[in-house]
Amino acid sequence: MAEYDLLVKGGTVGTAADTFAADIAIKDGKIVALLDEAATNLADDVIDATGKLVLPGGIEGHCHIDEPSFGEAKLADDFLSGSWGAACGGTTTIIPFAQQIAGMSLREAVDDYHAKASGKSIVDYGFHLILSNPTDQVLGQELPALIADGYTSFKVYMTYDGLRLEDMQILEVLSTAKTHDGLVMIHCENDHCITWLAEQLDRRGEVGAASMGVAHGPAAEREATHRAITLSEVVDTPVFIVHVSSHQAMDQIAWARSRGMPIYAETCPQYLFLSSDDYSQPGWEGAKYICSPPPRDPENPAHLWRGIQNSIFQLVSSDHCPYSMEGPGGRKQSAGELHFHKISPGMPGIETRLPLMFSEGVMKGRIDLQTFVAVTATNAAKLYGLHPRKGTIAVGSDADLVLWDPEREVVLTNDDLHGNCDYSPYEGRHITGWPVLSMSRGVVLCRDGKVVAPKGHGTFLHRGTSSAVKKAA
Repeated sequence: MAEYDLLVKGGTVGTAADTFAADIAIKDGKIVALLDEAATNLADDVIDATGKLVLPGGIEGHCHIDEPSFGEAKLADDFLSGSWGAACGGTTTIIPFAQQIAGMSLREAVDDYHAKASGKSIVDYGFHLILSNPTDQVLGQELPALIADGYTSFKVYMTYDGLRLEDMQILEVLSTAKTHDGLVMIHCENDHCITWLAEQLDRRGEVGAASMGVAHGPAAEREATHRAITLSEVVDTPVFIVHVSSHQAMDQIAWARSRGMPIYAETCPQYLFLSSDDYSQPGWEGAKYICSPPPRDPENPAHLWRGIQNSIFQLVSSDHCPYSMEGPGGRKQSAGELHFHKISPGMPGIETRLPLMFSEGVMKGRIDLQTFVAVTATNAAKLYGLHPRKGTIAVGSDADLVLWDPEREVVLTNDDLHGNCDYSPYEGRHITGWPVLSMSRGVVLCRDGKVVAPKGHGTFLHRGTSSAVKKAA
């Protein structure tokens, strides 16, 4: 009987700390040894990684899968198609949101999402919670119990009817998080500013896609970001600012971090690779780029890259929110007309996140390989209580590995992607460097763009305390 189940042999291993040549020995789904040059007869199976980079599987800490409908619009991906896209794009762990339906308890929402994911996802998964009704019962009993059960992060909104919390409610949520070691994620946009601006635009008949960027302007995001920082300071507990789109909001975060405040943040590919110019495309084409907050002016991405380089951002997440354009539940039918505030906000990106970041970041010299691994895998594992099980290549970690061919050139087209959304906002982009094999716990998920893992391979992850919370304690 062989000593190992699998050897990944001949590759260059990259982590958030180092790059080195090693053969990776795997047994029972775990990495059990990093060897200089292992004999092939030591393992039952061998994967030749010669000429490839071997990196930790990506962790997608911000994605929306099989959530309740947004008005009449329905998300295109369930846990099967969403996990296919994740795996073929180099992501081996996802953490989507368990969203309550009116009248449903938090525990019931979690149970509902377990039913949706079980037997479908091919990648491992956890759940963030969404708090839209923080009653005394929720904050005093339900939420502490769920944190203890491994649901250690939860999101609150400063905008959207039915989801928006007032400052006093956010303070109470932050206080509960501090007491019970949870991490609060905040969607930062000033709802009153957005509503007022949207009403002005509507009166003037300026309702095309470009008006999304006006109503959800940088000032609304900047103010709300500063307010979230202030609320965090008042309670003295960390917060995580999600999907930062503008350098104005980023500058608020940089200000707080320079003073030692426990403020963490992410940005997303749509803010690094798209801009307000994309809204100018005629008719419904511009509506493909509607998300909240929206892409900013063409000069903005350079500032956000600086934020990644200077560790103002700890993560680059996709905020995958895949609404198709056509068909039942699609944007055209659900909106009924081209109106920026009637079109469900969000765009697909779970499969393209890592290739875009590798090609435009690593291959073009904006970031080094260690930063790439950090912002797409390792930091998410730490912030969301999964490290060192996930997010690194080390003895004892899960064998979640992705082989990258840094020379492969690909033209992105939605027809070659694996999700159910009927478009990609990155259609036609030229990519250098591509994930050619991904595995989860030693099981190959995707090889050369083909899903080979059995449906339901993914398992639920009970997560520990966030590194941000531990550091602040």
